[in-house]
Amino acid sequence: MVTVTPNDSTLGASITGLDLSKPMGDADFAAVLRALGRYGVLCFPGQFLESAALRDFSARFGSIQTSITGKFQDKDVPEVGFLSNIVENGVALGINDAGQDWHTDMSYRDTMGFVNVLNAFKVPKRNGTPLGNTMFANMHAAYDELDPALKTKLAGLTATHDFNKFWDKMVSRPGSIRPPLTAEQRAKRPPSVHPIFLTHPITGRQVLYCNPGYAVRINELDEAESDRILDILFAHQLEDRFLHTHVWTEGDVLIWDNIGTLHNAIPDYLPHEHRLMKRCQVMADQVFQTDFIQRALAA
Repeated sequence: MVTVTPNDSTLGASITGLDLSKPMGDADFAAVLRALGRYGVLCFPGQFLESAALRDFSARFGSIQTSITGKFQDKDVPEVGFLSNIVENGVALGINDAGQDWHTDMSYRDTMGFVNVLNAFKVPKRNGTPLGNTMFANMHAAYDELDPALKTKLAGLTATHDFNKFWDKMVSRPGSIRPPLTAEQRAKRPPSVHPIFLTHPITGRQVLYCNPGYAVRINELDEAESDRILDILFAHQLEDRFLHTHVWTEGDVLIWDNIGTLHNAIPDYLPHEHRLMKRCQVMADQVFQTDFIQRALAA
């Protein structure tokens, strides 16, 4: 039986009673989907999944996006990528700077990201304290608490999201192993445009969909006014009242909703403090389809 235990926070819940190494029934999937809409970040503790099982669980939510570089993937299950600072025989096992700084995954795509699914195999520790926490911000609450005059001003407006903004920032960081993108790779990730306020497909409520990692311009405003409003939105999103921190434990499977949250991976660990996670990134190609949601939640 699926048990959902909410966190004492603006986001997050723990889910027990599911073995994610086995196929998930429709009723269990419906319970998970409802919890995801309500709590935004779900932790399934005590799960160490083979790559194929992680892929199959993730694929229930939509199509899985593989890496633009083709690196740091499971050679047998390319839908599964590796996040790690471990280097063996001079070869990096995974991306060492994934998710650092506030953003929403795949907002730069016409079909935006829906969920990320991570499985922790090695969590860095120092004096017994886990490191490498992941922080989240609640975009349902950020919209609800936005100044009414600003809601009116921005209603119906759109923002451009650009992949290059975040990638180039990561490349410039000391110790990054990300290569600069080739012209061909950049061409595969052209900017995209999304409404600043979105109706969430699960909750039916409005969310603030405009993140500091990728949003570069409010299209209907002049550049100076766009920059001013973006600064206001980015500061508002990251107020303490909207934040939740996940402290990782080995065996955690963590899934979060990229439509209703922002996230930030905290790089507070050293090279000898090893971190290893498997990851699937799932697109919102199904969740905005009314028949998918109705069918999934009816189970």
